[in-house]
Amino acid sequence: MSSQPAPALEQAAAAAPARPRRHAHKFGGSSLADAERLRAAAALSDDAAAAARIVVVSAMQGVTDALVALADAACGLRDWQPDWTLLVQRHLDTADALLPDAAVAGAAKAALEHELEGLRERLATLAAGHGDDSDRAWVHGLGEVLSSHLLHAALGGEDAGWARLDAREVLCVHPGELGVAVDWEASRDRLARWRQRHPQEHVVVTGFVASDARGRPTTLGRNGSDHSGAIFAVLFGADELTIWTDVDGVLSADPRLVPDAVCLPMLSYAEACELAYFGARVLHPQTMAPAIRHALPIRIRNSRAPQAPGTLISTVSRGPDGLHGTPVKGLSLAEDLALLELSGAGLIGVPGTAERMFAALRQAGVSVIMISQGSSEHSICCVVRQAQAEAGRAAVVEAFAEAIGDGQAQGVNVTPDIAVLAAVGDGMVGTPGVAARLLGGLAQARVNVRAIAQGAGERNISVAVAAGDAQRGLRAAHAAFWLSPQTLSVGLIGPGNVGRTLLQQLAEAAPRFAAGALHGQNLDLRVRAIANSRRMLLHPRTLDPASAADDLRDAGEPLDLQRFVAHVRAEHLPHAMIVDCSGSDAVAAHYAEWLAAGIHVVTPNKHAGSGPLPRFQAIRRASRGGGQFRYEATVGAGLPVIRTLRDLIDTGDVLHEVEGLFSGTLAWLFNRFDGSAPFSELVLEARRLGYTEPDPRDDLSGMDVARKLVILAREAGRELSLDDVAIENLVPEPLRALDLDAFLARIDELDAPLQARLEAARADGGKLRYLARLDRDGRADVSLVVPPAGHASLYGRLTDNLIQFRTLRYPDNPLVVQGPGAGPEVTAAGVFGDILAIAQTLN
Repeated sequence: MSSQPAPALEQAAAAAPARPRRHAHKFGGSSLADAERLRAAAALSDDAAAAARIVVVSAMQGVTDALVALADAACGLRDWQPDWTLLVQRHLDTADALLPDAAVAGAAKAALEHELEGLRERLATLAAGHGDDSDRAWVHGLGEVLSSHLLHAALGGEDAGWARLDAREVLCVHPGELGVAVDWEASRDRLARWRQRHPQEHVVVTGFVASDARGRPTTLGRNGSDHSGAIFAVLFGADELTIWTDVDGVLSADPRLVPDAVCLPMLSYAEACELAYFGARVLHPQTMAPAIRHALPIRIRNSRAPQAPGTLISTVSRGPDGLHGTPVKGLSLAEDLALLELSGAGLIGVPGTAERMFAALRQAGVSVIMISQGSSEHSICCVVRQAQAEAGRAAVVEAFAEAIGDGQAQGVNVTPDIAVLAAVGDGMVGTPGVAARLLGGLAQARVNVRAIAQGAGERNISVAVAAGDAQRGLRAAHAAFWLSPQTLSVGLIGPGNVGRTLLQQLAEAAPRFAAGALHGQNLDLRVRAIANSRRMLLHPRTLDPASAADDLRDAGEPLDLQRFVAHVRAEHLPHAMIVDCSGSDAVAAHYAEWLAAGIHVVTPNKHAGSGPLPRFQAIRRASRGGGQFRYEATVGAGLPVIRTLRDLIDTGDVLHEVEGLFSGTLAWLFNRFDGSAPFSELVLEARRLGYTEPDPRDDLSGMDVARKLVILAREAGRELSLDDVAIENLVPEPLRALDLDAFLARIDELDAPLQARLEAARADGGKLRYLARLDRDGRADVSLVVPPAGHASLYGRLTDNLIQFRTLRYPDNPLVVQGPGAGPEVTAAGVFGDILAIAQTLN
């Protein structure tokens, strides 16, 4: 027997007439909740591309619960009449609103009234004590029958080519070990006979309901409507089943727990089953069983957002390019669990230990969620439902009573309040590093893993964690697979000159970072919070940096720093950072606790680096084991002063002396001060240009310079404090305690003493410079001096900072860092540089 060549087969297939496309639809209760939703469902069912359409319906939202309550009331001899009346009125009112044609509405209402009268009779039978389980099942399933009448009428009924099928006439089921099972042969025979009487291509079918082999009414159980959707899609030979619900598709995680959850474009049946087992909002495994057996694709779509493509569940999970995308397709969480552990040195190498343990659990009716055993065989543990934990413990203790009594087994321990987090995806198979990413994400969130399990199929990694860590762990794991490793949740404190400029720089840079400008990595930097000393503004996703400062003014709320920080440290984002541009000592006092909590801190605020030495030491300790602390802009604005010194020290150099111009403001003033204009006029001009602090005395006092000197000394390992620095204050004593307006009114009192200092310097052929100096003996001072001829500070320009390092390697010709050291642009750039430096370490 010869085989036909493949090209010939392809030609034959191409020449054969295309099989008519049969499309099955299933509408959930939320998609049929009222007349508006029923009208939308009718429109969605009108799929002109399909030669045949099968539409399976649930009860209107809330109706099944109402019917169950009616049956319970009738059996409990309670008054069910008022609730029955409400149910009748709801359906009749829906018919009036749904069907504008009076004749059509009248016919539909007559059919509804007939069914509802039957409901009244069944309830009366139950109340009289004459009913049985089939009567209760009939009552429970009436919601689907009612909604089928409504949708059938909305689609135009038989005049438009639509038949209506009560599934109890066709679908035959029987109890099975794993739930309700379909008698496929009997159901196909019944459908064939029904089709002889109803040849229409388009059919509305009641979901949820069925009958047993004796023809008595029954149901498929809760969530049975989706199951019946798959069953009838197979019975009618549909090419695809679309399940219409109230979500855009299957999400990567529960959006109530993970705000950044994404809709998955496709899943394999295996992936969907794994996720469903662990409680994700996917189809029930029973729903997928007919689809898997017959390779029926299932698409989950949102009836309220039909433009969304939804999620396709089929035999494969690869896209048309052959790629899985992320190796993990979804994360789910099973809660209310406990960890049961059997341990003991006597278990090592003993055959049958696991068999005895799980046989005991099976006999006790305890379901095992997850199993984990170390290769040493010293212990074996499993995760069970918390409600069954004590029964499981007792069963295992009984099974190993002799071993426990002989000391070969230490006993059985139960750890309550456990959750299991499962990562699922076909793309995990053969992909190195998946477990590392999962565990790394959990470690980043400080979530301890109690047990771990991965099957040889590699499609599922499950970890047991403490219930209190479960939500944080889920969000961290999701971030590890679906977000950029450089996703930063940022809170900015102090939107003054520097803070506003930084926000503008962030806004301008955002498109470049999204395009991978940071070493090819996408920097997802989200300014999610902004605050000043009185108000704050929080955003669930991200503020627009370009308008954030103005938005704070217009829409902020009273500042609650604790809530501000908690918002920034969002558990669903992998990294958090606070950028403090406030200059506040009170804010700096929180750095150590933020860093210890894993929050990165970037600041131009000098109070942390130069404040009390114990506080600085606490910050340094916290930054070694928690978040990163970057403060380059505290000394040289945008200049790499601290980085240069750190590189020298880290490579083994020894600092001997530091000297230079540490204030861009004072550098500008004494570069300009030549006697042609009073010193006070220069101060006011510098203030207008934004070179000074709002109160110029903060610059003229020398305290700002002293703080910078202390920061550098501590960076070099010197335990220097501000009290150790001799500081020359350029503000006369009478002006120091005045309020700002009074000081500015008397600022010309600066002129005479400084003019005298200038003339004295000139008499010696010199110039004035305000320098800071730390010598090799640890003496520190900041003062107005006349540098010797040739000193580098005499050749600076405008706001140039100039810092000289004399070290073991640079003893005679010092290493000099020089450049602009004042102005919000360069200071903000220094802060921005620190943000990027941290981002580059997060990959």
